[in-house]
Amino acid sequence: MHSSLTEHARCLFGDEYRPKSECGLEHDWRYFVEELTFADAESILTMLRTLCPNVVDGLLPVWARNLAYRLVLLQRPDEPALLREAALNLWLHGPDWDDVAADLERQADALGAGPTGA
Repeated sequence: MHSSLTEHARCLFGDEYRPKSECGLEHDWRYFVEELTFADAESILTMLRTLCPNVVDGLLPVWARNLAYRLVLLQRPDEPALLREAALNLWLHGPDWDDVAADLERQADALGAGPTGA
C-alpha cells in the first residue's frame, strides 16, 4: 500500500518534479480511483497541488484532475477559492467543460467572494 494518495498517483502517472517512485507494488488505475473516491479533501488537494502545482503542468491525467476536483467540491462546496481553483482547471482543459467552469465561478460569486482577478 502507498503511504499517501499523492504517492499512489506519482507511482501510477509519474511526476514532472521528482523521479517516478519504484515501490514494487502492483499499479492499476482502478485501485487509484478507489483510493481517490474515499480520500478526504486535504489528501486530494495535496495530491493536486503537489503533482500539478502550476495547473497547466503535471502528468496527472485530465480525467483524474476533474474527478479529484469534483470529489473535493462535494466535501467542501462552500469555499469560493476552491470553486475558482476547480473552474480554472476546467477552463484550461476544456472547452468541453466551459459551461461547468462558468457555473463554478457563478457559485463562487454567489458566495460573496467576487472575482479573483486571475
